[in-house]
Amino acid sequence: MSSKKGRTNEKHMATWLYLSFVLVTSFFTYFYRYNYPQAVFWDEPYHIAAAQKYLSGVYFMEQHPPLGKLLIAAGEKIVNANPVDDAFITTDYATGIEPSFSFAGYRLFPTLLAWLTAPILFLIFLFFTKNPTLSALISFVYIFDNAEIMHSRGAMVDSPLTFFGMLMILLFLYLQDPKQKKIPLHIMLSVLFGVSFGLIMSTKVVGLIFILLVPAAILRMYPHWQKIALFCAASFAGFLVASVAVWQIHFSLGSRIVPELNNNGYYQASDEYKTILAEKKNTSLLSFPVMIRDSLTYITFYNKGVPRLDLCKLDENGSPAYFWPFGGRSINYRWQKNDDGSFQYLYLQSNPIAWLCGLFGVFLTAFFLMSRLLLPSEKPLKHGYLMLVFFGLYTSYMLAISQLDRVMYLYHYFIPLLFSFILFGLVVDTLETLGRWKLYESRKIVLMTCIGLAIFMAFQFYRPLTYYEPIRDAAFRWRAILPIWELTCVDCEKKSGLVVPRTKE
Repeated sequence: MSSKKGRTNEKHMATWLYLSFVLVTSFFTYFYRYNYPQAVFWDEPYHIAAAQKYLSGVYFMEQHPPLGKLLIAAGEKIVNANPVDDAFITTDYATGIEPSFSFAGYRLFPTLLAWLTAPILFLIFLFFTKNPTLSALISFVYIFDNAEIMHSRGAMVDSPLTFFGMLMILLFLYLQDPKQKKIPLHIMLSVLFGVSFGLIMSTKVVGLIFILLVPAAILRMYPHWQKIALFCAASFAGFLVASVAVWQIHFSLGSRIVPELNNNGYYQASDEYKTILAEKKNTSLLSFPVMIRDSLTYITFYNKGVPRLDLCKLDENGSPAYFWPFGGRSINYRWQKNDDGSFQYLYLQSNPIAWLCGLFGVFLTAFFLMSRLLLPSEKPLKHGYLMLVFFGLYTSYMLAISQLDRVMYLYHYFIPLLFSFILFGLVVDTLETLGRWKLYESRKIVLMTCIGLAIFMAFQFYRPLTYYEPIRDAAFRWRAILPIWELTCVDCEKKSGLVVPRTKE
């Protein structure tokens, strides 16, 4: 008995040790010096302008649900690094940002949640590997992914989405576990599951893909009807409270009309909504149905106006969904030329080894599932159900997103990318042989150590494009390995392997 207890204590100590390792390592890749560069990039002008409206009590409508911008505004409210926070309330796109402007507050929560996604992923991997060393090594695919690091270190809304998404997945894993039989714990997990989904849907509409975890959990609980009923009731209650709370905070913070904004400051508000604003009833829950209706209508209206993808357009940054698993197309978010002839870039560029691991996970999962379907075996496939769930999430997202008419970008792949990382972890834990080589647990650790080193080396190779470090054109060209990336330095001609870009519109 004492020997068993000793082994359990050792495992717990190892878990805390490797969790700390993941937390510290990801701090230096994601969070350290997150306010650098002191310059705006990509969608930050939109989100900073929105955050300042919250801070100044201005009414506005947005293309995304409000939670991401609320977090950006909350960061600035806490840090309070700028003497003026109302410079951009008359516009939806901030321009003329001064060099003295501080991004420390606006970037705080997006970067913080991107950092904290790493330990959540570690716990996800630990759930099915039961090995903290192996889980920490698999976590390298996220910790050292250049694309997610660079994008997440800005005032963006994607990192809150991925954080809440991974939290929902972690809760799903414990909910669907047949070993979990305690009803009070089941109810608590169900409530948190619903809350996390509510936060997802309050951040970005594409988070709707996570709703597939609901039937997946119910199917796993069948035929335990009591657990199913409690799960449905508790998770719905959590979802309702979280989503209504976020939207109500958004409505309550904005009643001031600024005529310089869209439609004299009213955007697409109905006459009913205008009356609510005029009478200052936006803080009342009785007004909620009208306000949420108009806000959701505006989201639909806005997205219908987004242009379509045009690969022949010379400055097109978008890409089709079938490019994304291979890292295409990279996006130059920002650049500047230095006096010595070198350049500095913020480039949305994947870590090719990490993304290849994800693709490997998707393909091998498809192979395992198909082989079991065509060649049934008495021995059940280890993690077969989880493989089916996350493969279904991955393929459903990719199929759904490919049907959209509007232009989409490489960072829209971040959600299925994380699904592919989970599939990679499931495959690593499932594989028993590699050719004639038996994959004992110790050998898997050796194998993942080698893969982890390759991921780290690729991270260092593309580091200058991630952290705005000086790089010369010759060194840049060395990094443009795959033509599908269309990784192009400022002084170089942009080339495409599929189309000939138009020189004139």
